[in-house]
Amino acid sequence: MTTAPVDVDTARRDYAALVERGLSLDITRGKPSPRQLDLSADLLTLPNGEYKAEDGTDTRNYGGLKGLTELRRIFAGALQVPVDQLLAAGNSSLELMHDAVVQALLSTLPGGERRWADEPRIAMLCPVPGYDRHFALAERFGIELIQVPMTDEGPDMDVVERLVAEDAGIKGIWCVPKYSNPTGVTFSDEVARRLAAMPTAAPDFRIFWDNAYAVHHLTDTEAEVADILALCAEAGNGDRAFVFGSTSKITLAGAGVGFFGASAANIAWWSGVLAKRTIGPDKVNQLRHAMFLKDADGVRAHMRKHAEIIAPKFAAVDRILTEELGDSGLATWTKPTGGYFVSLTVPEGTAKEIVRLAKEAGVALTPAGATHPYGDDPKDATIRIAPTFPVLEEVEEAVRALVVCLRLAVAQTA
Repeated sequence: MTTAPVDVDTARRDYAALVERGLSLDITRGKPSPRQLDLSADLLTLPNGEYKAEDGTDTRNYGGLKGLTELRRIFAGALQVPVDQLLAAGNSSLELMHDAVVQALLSTLPGGERRWADEPRIAMLCPVPGYDRHFALAERFGIELIQVPMTDEGPDMDVVERLVAEDAGIKGIWCVPKYSNPTGVTFSDEVARRLAAMPTAAPDFRIFWDNAYAVHHLTDTEAEVADILALCAEAGNGDRAFVFGSTSKITLAGAGVGFFGASAANIAWWSGVLAKRTIGPDKVNQLRHAMFLKDADGVRAHMRKHAEIIAPKFAAVDRILTEELGDSGLATWTKPTGGYFVSLTVPEGTAKEIVRLAKEAGVALTPAGATHPYGDDPKDATIRIAPTFPVLEEVEEAVRALVVCLRLAVAQTA
């Protein structure tokens, strides 16, 4: 990145003035704002004494391992999973991803030769910049994390294909295929096809397809991503993909519903191991979600209300960065049309210092390096901006403060 010179004395004066303001701002995590949560307040009045599911099941009782059909039907289209191959579970897709790794460690996957726990080595591919919780989850179980560069169309498939073809220890890849965290990239159809069809040395290789932002559009132009389950089946690798999603940023973040979709063989495997863990999910919560959202059109209408609240915040991030940095060469940033994040790329070796300066000035940012495995960005050049939770005015203040810190960090390293 070629940068324009920054006057260090001016940068220090601006930063001193920033510190004097005594700010207390936080743009660390991609959480829904209180206004967004209020959109789903009516959930708390449901199911209003009506506890029977459409098939007559009393949702207050045990059972129903796959979750309610009516709710699975609502999300089957968005997640691109046939209803019979989609499970509705508890409140977190991250919990389901955790379970998928644990169960693969403890019981042999369809197509596998042995449990992952019995392998001499386990590794997963991690497109970067990426989602820190994916990386932390795998790291917890001693899984080796291998970085793969992200492109404007998804992970660099030349690198991915080479690695998985030659290394049987690589058991999976983390993917956020639509409005990816934190870049906002949506995988191209070609990337999805290559993921589905590529030869892998590991017979039980899995794509962890975390479609977290399947319906989280910021504009009227809705990004589309290829049907990964269909592509895998067409390529003769029907069991390759695990699909995850949730209502966490649709309704109430802490009281939503997570979804798991896969091939019939994977669903049979999952149901068998899941039956040892639970008698069934919270079907009352699933019923109220089905009542509240009604159908796929209801989800789309609900998400437009979310966009009305958060799209101006993303627009403010882009406007301020453009006004303050423009063509200076000091930074580049993404302009997502959906999802929850903006990825800011700064001169190499400055991201940690920018985050440190911001913290001392009262602006909390996601730790530099969080977008990479082990919290280590080799270039120290990526900062994730999460504008959804604060009110618009606080987003604007935080981004302007971030620019001040960026200029000082660059000036001090010149």
